[in-house]
Amino acid sequence: MAFQNYSLFVLSVIMISFGHVENRLNLLQLQNDIDKLKADFNSSHSDVADGGPIFTERLKSWTERNEKEIILSQIISMYLEMLESTDRSKDHVRNITEELYTLKKSLSDGSKKMEDLKDLTKLRMSDLKVQRKAVNELFSVLQKLGDTSSSHKRKRSQFQRLCKC
Repeated sequence: MAFQNYSLFVLSVIMISFGHVENRLNLLQLQNDIDKLKADFNSSHSDVADGGPIFTERLKSWTERNEKEIILSQIISMYLEMLESTDRSKDHVRNITEELYTLKKSLSDGSKKMEDLKDLTKLRMSDLKVQRKAVNELFSVLQKLGDTSSSHKRKRSQFQRLCKC
């Protein structure tokens, strides 16, 4: 039973985190629509719990808002891909799909970042030209990494001064 609520949980977190729930009524309508979708997919079948959750466990390690946008944009894309093969004449499918498209638009920066990550995995680091380019960029990359780590140290230091823990 708890596993059946994961899709609602994921969509709820996405919507609330990014300000797309105007009121509780929309969330209740979405829950109703997801319940209908669960029936369409027979998600109460015993094999659903096998292997644990597919999305919610991955969300735990993505803690910063910018990080979450990356993984959530990918998860939304996967839901949209799944819904492409369903009966779109059903109101609940259309409602969920429309909500997901709205969310995807708001996470377009996350989608771009995800594409950047995919492109990086396709780089052929054994290619001499790619290696030359990488070596030319190495100092700049290390500088950016230094900027990032010093920024994190400043934030931690500021937090420690403000925190009365």
